[in-house]
Amino acid sequence: MTVHAAVIIAGGRGRRLGGLDKSQLVIGGRRILDRQLAVLGQVAPRILLVTDDHHRFRASGLQVCDDLLPGAGPLGGLHTALTRAPGRRTLVVAGDLPFLSGAFLRHLAARAPHADAVVPRNAAGLQPLCAVYDRGCAEAIRARIEGGRHRLMDLAGLLRVTEVEPDEVAAFDPDGMLLFNVNTPADRARAAACGAGRAGPGARAPLAGPA
Repeated sequence: MTVHAAVIIAGGRGRRLGGLDKSQLVIGGRRILDRQLAVLGQVAPRILLVTDDHHRFRASGLQVCDDLLPGAGPLGGLHTALTRAPGRRTLVVAGDLPFLSGAFLRHLAARAPHADAVVPRNAAGLQPLCAVYDRGCAEAIRARIEGGRHRLMDLAGLLRVTEVEPDEVAAFDPDGMLLFNVNTPADRARAAACGAGRAGPGARAPLAGPA
């Protein structure tokens, strides 16, 4: 193992999806949460979940961590992930990425073990919520939040980042859906169509909880 834990950040309110919990959306016959657990279990010995609503995941069976800095958005979730996760290197993923693959995450985890962060870049730009971070980043992130700067994309200027370039990502992404996230009804429809056309990852049984 080259990461000590994986953390799912599931703090989004799903406002553009009418308040739906994105982690519970069913894609290709399985909830996004279950799809993620199937692949994260191939990469990390521990899986945690960070949220601003502990109640939503009380039946998940996961170690659930409340945001340490509420109201700081995804950057606050990242700070909590790095603070609560055991060990120095943590794989952090957003809770709305249904098509992650074990092969890609293992590749990401093996890259640049001494960098502050290993972050993939695709056609949409850097993807800091599918990345590997060193625990030491937490202090710098907290200072940035306390200074009122909450933009996740500004991290590239704060940390020593090793970028995984688009052509390297593409080797694991034949249909362009690897880092696709579900934010809108149109995204949900596109993900459902893709999920129906491919086999789901792993064979892990669904967790208890609402479908």
